[in-house]
Amino acid sequence: EIDDKLFAEFENSFPYDETPDQLEAIKDIKKDMSSGKIMDRIVCGDVGYGKTEVALRGAFISVVNNKQVAFLAPTTVLSEQHYNTAKTRLANFGIRVECINRFRSKKEQTEILKRLKAGEIDVLCGTHRMLSKDVQFKDLGLLILDEEQRFGVGDKEKIKTLKTNVDVLTLSATPIPRTLHMGLVGIRDISIISTPPTGRLPVQTTVAEYSDGLLLQAINRELARDGQVLIVYNRVESIYNFSSHVRTLLNRDVPIGVAHGQMNENELEEQIMNLYSGKTKILVSTTLIENGIDLPNANTLIIIDADKLGLSQLYQLKGRVGRSKNLGYAYFTFNKDKTLSSDAFKRLNAIMEYTELGSGFKIAMKDLEIRGCGNILGPEQSGHMAKVGYDMYCKILNEAIKEIRGQKQKEYKEIKLDVALDCFVPENYIDDSENRFRIYTNLKQICSSAEREDVIKQIEKTYGSVPVEIENLSYVAMLRNMAREFSVKRISIDRERCLAVFYSKQEMLEKSIATALKNCDIKVYFSQTDAIMNFMLSAYSVKKKLQLVCDVFENALKIYNAEQEKISKK
Repeated sequence: EIDDKLFAEFENSFPYDETPDQLEAIKDIKKDMSSGKIMDRIVCGDVGYGKTEVALRGAFISVVNNKQVAFLAPTTVLSEQHYNTAKTRLANFGIRVECINRFRSKKEQTEILKRLKAGEIDVLCGTHRMLSKDVQFKDLGLLILDEEQRFGVGDKEKIKTLKTNVDVLTLSATPIPRTLHMGLVGIRDISIISTPPTGRLPVQTTVAEYSDGLLLQAINRELARDGQVLIVYNRVESIYNFSSHVRTLLNRDVPIGVAHGQMNENELEEQIMNLYSGKTKILVSTTLIENGIDLPNANTLIIIDADKLGLSQLYQLKGRVGRSKNLGYAYFTFNKDKTLSSDAFKRLNAIMEYTELGSGFKIAMKDLEIRGCGNILGPEQSGHMAKVGYDMYCKILNEAIKEIRGQKQKEYKEIKLDVALDCFVPENYIDDSENRFRIYTNLKQICSSAEREDVIKQIEKTYGSVPVEIENLSYVAMLRNMAREFSVKRISIDRERCLAVFYSKQEMLEKSIATALKNCDIKVYFSQTDAIMNFMLSAYSVKKKLQLVCDVFENALKIYNAEQEKISKK
């Protein structure tokens, strides 16, 4: 339930004017949280575009309904920033906010955990420390996951334990390809914030060979306007040598700090605090600063060996500068003696291509195309669907539909698809990211052959002959939507095999499926021990197997729906 009067009071306490996209995202979240179903929404918005405020609106709703909130961030610095922001925004409303990370002593952490379990903390911000077994919430209602692409597979497995029957809000400027793909094909809901805050200027971006002259010129220009410089040097073993080299180049007394993840807590905290206070004018750091550094006075970024970093990393780092009304500069440098790989060239080219405000979504789309979409549900966060995986954390959480015509509310179980085919919208077919987004949105709706044909015809009419990758994706989306009606746990299709794993043998032996197999003249054999249906289709290609399995489940669904209609009429 949402107390409109109290919520309006909280909204009015926000010192800035919300952008139209922020308001739309907040509207989506309010709708999700009051719908009676579990929320699983991605908020994709550029760095500094107000995703945190959108998330805090959701946190406020959760706490007002006597539920606790977990605000999970990948780095200590970012978790501290969220803690300070949340405390500033929520404390006046009597909401108790705490933070657990390596900046807290063991004694402080023990006290925080004790209060959390007793329900004396409403919002807990933190790093992966929050995923430890000793962290127990009294009644968790909302998980906010920031910059999910920065968490490792192991952490994401632990995140699943937090997510049972809990609303989930994922924030990201550049989602990993698999997560973006899941949003686009409808496995997860997505809200996009692309409107920049008033007065924001695009960061001036340069991709160039590294030289001491370029480094010195960039630093001197920023220092001349009394600003701060961030230098990303991602090799811990030689970072101090590089820092000394920068000092020698400057040939004057300028405070230079060094930060990396192998420092002890106190030393790292001191370096970050010196940067925030303005004592440090130049910070040489690893990608540690990718998330969480919010410095209006730091407006020049220089990345050494930018070709070694991922596209979303490059974009996140670029977002560390230009966060005020001052013009920001970002230099992505590479070794002049090195030949760039094809993917490295594409990444640096994308950074140059998408320099306008609000490009985070386009960058994520580009990353999706460079790296592929990954397993729809599995640990591989990039690559194509041919890879085998298992559900990690981006699955639908207890997806449910509202009661319709008095029918009992139905819950869909998790379904995994592993199809050895490339399934995506090629960039060379539709070069505009927004139009590709529309295609993904249309594909996600497909629930029958007739709908699939209509969508494909419309694409062909608009863009010409449809590539095989889109055709493959249309079948995969259709199969998922149909097979989940029969409690299918997993479908695997490749050259050697074609099988469907059900949650139980009883569900596998559903009468409508047996009839459909007979109608489609497809033979199967069953596992003696498990609920596995093996389709005897070894003579066919992967594509043909996919089509035939779609035929079976579509036929079964028609039979099942006809039977249900007969029952309802009685």
